[in-house]
This record gives sequence, C-alpha cells and structure tokens, in this order.
Amino acid sequence: MIKRTAGNSLLLLMLLAAVVSCKHEIPVNPGDPGGGGGNGNNGVCFESDILPIFQSNCSKSGCHDAGSREEGYQLDSYSNIVAKGIVPGNAAGSKIYKSFTEDGNDRMPQPPNSPLTTDQINLIATWINEGAKNTSNCSSGCDSTRFAYAANIKPILQTHCLGCHSGAAASGGYVPLDTYDGVREVGLFGALYVSISHTGTNPMPQNGAKLSDCKIGVIRKWIEAGAPNN
Repeated sequence: MIKRTAGNSLLLLMLLAAVVSCKHEIPVNPGDPGGGGGNGNNGVCFESDILPIFQSNCSKSGCHDAGSREEGYQLDSYSNIVAKGIVPGNAAGSKIYKSFTEDGNDRMPQPPNSPLTTDQINLIATWINEGAKNTSNCSSGCDSTRFAYAANIKPILQTHCLGCHSGAAASGGYVPLDTYDGVREVGLFGALYVSISHTGTNPMPQNGAKLSDCKIGVIRKWIEAGAPNN
C-alpha cells in the first residue's frame, strides 16, 4: 500500500495543473462572445457569429465551396458544416475545430491564408460545446450609435471580410482590410460602402449574406466621421 504524503499530494496537484493548462483550452461558455453578434444567455448564434467565419475563411474557391469541396468538406451552410467533422457537444472531438488549432500545413485555413483569431476559435468551440445548434434571428449586439474603429468597425471586418482580404493569399486584387490604413483608404474612396451596401457591381461579402442594416450603418457613420483611427 502506498502512503499518501503531503509531498505526494503536492506533486499530484502540480501534474493536474500542467495537464489542464494546455495550449488550446476549449471554453464551455465565454459569456460574451464579442464581435457585436452574440445571442446573450441563449448561447452563441450560428447565423450571425459562426456562419460568417466559415463563409469568409473556408468557403472559398479552391477550398471548401460547392465547386471545390476539398477532402469532402463543403462549409457554406449549416447543413453542410455539421454534416462532417463536427461532433455536437464535443469540440475536442470535432475534426473541423481541431484543424483550426493545428500548426503549419495542417492548420486551417492553410498557409499562406491568415489563421483564425483566438477569439474566433474559442467562439466556434463554444458553439460546438453548446450543441452546434442552428440558431438564427438572434438578438444582435449591434449598436448603430457606436462606430469606433477598434471596438466596432474592426470586429465586423474580422468576421465577414478578412478571410478574403488579409494575408499573402488575399483575393480580389488584394483590397487590404487587415490594417487601419487599408480600411481607411477604401472607406474614404467609397469602395467599402458601395460593396457592403450592394449598390455597386461587386457586392460583399462575396461568400455570405449581406451585412445587417445596423452593421452597414455603423461603417457608414465611421466613414462619414472621416474614418478616424479611434
């Protein structure tokens, strides 16, 4: 029989701490998912928070759109996203989630595409752990009276646009939206608003639904204010 001493107990606690503090912790519910599109106490909203991330970063030509379907994955709608690689209630056992946390060429989106942010990865994990539900028509956190670049504009672009408009593999003739200077330039030039309001010949987001009236209004007010770096 092994006697449990104070030293053994301390060693056991240290080992447990090392195990649980892994590189990619999977949240159960972060409370406020951020980005201006959460569904409050009802959990993460698929329609406004999760689908745009997949459409911007994954459902692109040559990757996981209807024409390419790399490795059999088509990530452009709820039914297609949950059809393969998603285990509702178990992010750690979901191949799609794990691909976002890999390194090198095993990581999705594959280099030279930009990786998902930590917040986006955690949001997807939370959505899966909550049951990977097809939640829609959720209450939006968008506030049209707030239009600061860092707090309001950047999160919208990050969710809906940066999958195509950032990094070395940016498409669309490389319209840079991953830096303030790039966003300011296309904003003051008028191209950004024309694209997101669908009033021109190149409506955006290309792979997703039109932005909500509130989000479009937030960007319009920021532009009208002179596109400040605030």
